[in-house]
Amino acid sequence: MRRVFRRWLFWIVLGVLVLTVVIAATVATRSATISDPLAADNPTPSGAQAVAQVLGDQGVTVTATSTLDATIDAAASPADTTILFYDPNRILSADRVADLAGLSARLVLVDPDFATLRALAPGVLQAGSVEGDLDTDCSSPAAVKAGTVLGDGSGYRIGSGAADATTACFSSGDDVYSLVDLATPAGTVTVLGLTSALTNEHVGSAGNAALALNLLGEHSTLVWYIPGVADYAGELPPSLADLTPEWATPVIILVLLTALAAAVWRGRRMGALVIENLPVTVRASETMEGRARLYGSASARLHALDSLRIGTVERVAAACGLPRVATVDEVIAASSALSNIDPRSVRDLLLDAVPHSDRDLVRLSDALLDFEARVAAASRP
Repeated sequence: MRRVFRRWLFWIVLGVLVLTVVIAATVATRSATISDPLAADNPTPSGAQAVAQVLGDQGVTVTATSTLDATIDAAASPADTTILFYDPNRILSADRVADLAGLSARLVLVDPDFATLRALAPGVLQAGSVEGDLDTDCSSPAAVKAGTVLGDGSGYRIGSGAADATTACFSSGDDVYSLVDLATPAGTVTVLGLTSALTNEHVGSAGNAALALNLLGEHSTLVWYIPGVADYAGELPPSLADLTPEWATPVIILVLLTALAAAVWRGRRMGALVIENLPVTVRASETMEGRARLYGSASARLHALDSLRIGTVERVAAACGLPRVATVDEVIAASSALSNIDPRSVRDLLLDAVPHSDRDLVRLSDALLDFEARVAAASRP
């Protein structure tokens, strides 16, 4: 069983490494996809998974999309659909933003920029950032049920070009509001600057949950649209696949297959070892000189001395009549008694002494020869 395990140890380790790399890549990819702020599947403090899950438990069909085409397909029934649009990276162009008009009964623009406001909420102007708690000061049903909300986010002003049926809520002073409802022929457009109210971290504060659930859960379908790279309006730089000629991929695959075939053809077989006679005979003196040169080039004095000590201990044990399984301590005790030498001196010579220079190595080597000769002389009758 041990022999079989040793044969397959390399392939087992290789398989474990490949599996580890695949799992790590999957986890990294998954982490990258759920790290977008206010994403419906993001469980981090900056995500909005809590709001999406509660809405789903209440019977609202929540569909997260990352492209405009997918959003249009998901909004199949505009009269019973709410679209949440959040574009923090300003990916969608102004022309394509205008395509969102008329897709739903309520369009919620979260922290929109100037181009988005001009295309979908004309007359609403940006007014900087807002912080702190804000109280309800309007008749909007979702705002009334919320009462007080955490107002961290953006504020907006109502310009002269706004529609007459415009409701502004959560004033922070100077005619700055954090929620603006505009009635349009296609439906209601809500400009929402309360980005913190939707996050997992703050949805439980004050009336944030009431505002989010009543505003986004008005209809049976909610399309949660955060544009991705596929919606990028600019010209993307060419990828590696675009720069690679068409013949490169088949050639690379052919080279890899050839290398794999060569590895299988010339690789080590998994069978038993075959014993063969060496074509030449190497003299022991040449092997000894070669090992000595290796020890000398590596300055492995202690290793060289230990090799000499092993041979000395074996021969001294045989001279003392000890078995091959005798320990070094038994050899030290028997040889010191036989040669009438202090056991501490013998132990220092056979075990403890460390050569710090080539001169020490030569001195200890000579001492080993003298000690072996003395024991051999004392063992002879």
